[in-house]
Amino acid sequence: MKVFKFGGASVKDAESVKNVALVLDNQGFKNCLMVVSAMGKTTNALEMVVADYFAKKDYQQEIEEIKQFHIDIAKGLFPEEHPVYAEINLFFDDIDSFLRRNKSPNYNFVYDQVVSCGEMISSKIVSEFLNESQFGNVWLDARDYIKTDNTYREGVVNWKGTQENIKKLDASKNYVTQGFIASDEHNFTVTLGREGSDYTAAIFAYGFDASEMTIWKDVPGVMTGDPRIFDDVELLSSISYEEAIEMAYYGASVIHPKTLQPLKQKDIPFFVKSFLDPSMPGTKIGNADDNQYLESYILKKNQNYLMVDTRDFSFIAEDHLKEIFSLLLKYNIKVSLMQNSAISLELCLEDKFGHIAEFVQDLHANFQTQLIQNVSLFTVRNVNIEEVEKFYKDQKVLLEQLSKNTLQMVIQ
Repeated sequence: MKVFKFGGASVKDAESVKNVALVLDNQGFKNCLMVVSAMGKTTNALEMVVADYFAKKDYQQEIEEIKQFHIDIAKGLFPEEHPVYAEINLFFDDIDSFLRRNKSPNYNFVYDQVVSCGEMISSKIVSEFLNESQFGNVWLDARDYIKTDNTYREGVVNWKGTQENIKKLDASKNYVTQGFIASDEHNFTVTLGREGSDYTAAIFAYGFDASEMTIWKDVPGVMTGDPRIFDDVELLSSISYEEAIEMAYYGASVIHPKTLQPLKQKDIPFFVKSFLDPSMPGTKIGNADDNQYLESYILKKNQNYLMVDTRDFSFIAEDHLKEIFSLLLKYNIKVSLMQNSAISLELCLEDKFGHIAEFVQDLHANFQTQLIQNVSLFTVRNVNIEEVEKFYKDQKVLLEQLSKNTLQMVIQ
């Protein structure tokens, strides 16, 4: 069994969906499971629906606009009387119905029930189109197979139950399913974290003991930097699991951080290729060659710089660290970089759920704090130490760290 994953950019409109069929024609579609993301910017649009719902604003018009976006894509793929239109209407009726009857004040729970519909609709459209294009497949609801706890928006996978579910599938068939979504023990939808479709593909690959997994992007593969940000970047033709995990941890957007671990456990080769030119080799992640040691650049935006000082100028000790990290866990804030001195702790923080103000307020009881928001974390992997000064030019550096072959700077 092979596993393919197609992201939102690869199914953003009717022509893009048709291109998916061309990729399959080039690569072959046999004994294959395909994971599909929401179309284009649908996830962002559905996030706005949830935000307006809790703000008690009119969200129905936004739902109608998202529905029309999908209907317009379907019109470029199917005749007028095709059953897929009824499916699209049903999905959006379900969103509206859920929001009308919902009594839960839990933002994250509501988020998962609503935003997950983007993947459901997208995968249904793609599955139907492929069946019409002689690429026979069975549409699966990923929530029936991937089981998690009830940590909404960041579900923790029940690997034993999930693998048992996936093993029940017939590996000789072709399947189309959704990225990003799973369900808890009560069958409520739980998402796996933003950009979690790569992780979904890895979960299915792990469950199937897949021969390989490929994610299809709008770039040639894993580059030494995001070509939209950095000049003169190169393709990394082959890198190790360990190097890929490091790059993902530091914020390389082409790889979801959780994706690599299940693949490495079963030594499943992982490819990153371009859906714009599927004949190109892309990047292989697994057994590496010297190419992995090229200098690479990662810019992680929307970070928060926080300096924490003890009020009595005592040393930052273990009890202080325990209190600070307990609050980080409470508010689900992730540390991207940290550095401490005798009486202060400097942190670069990623606040995906918008709790930084509450976190800092709780710290004020025992600490002095200085918070600077909207900073960036710039990481250079395999840095040339002799030329490191060039990275400081014209930068306002708040925090820096140089360890082994990696330079990191928090910059404003």
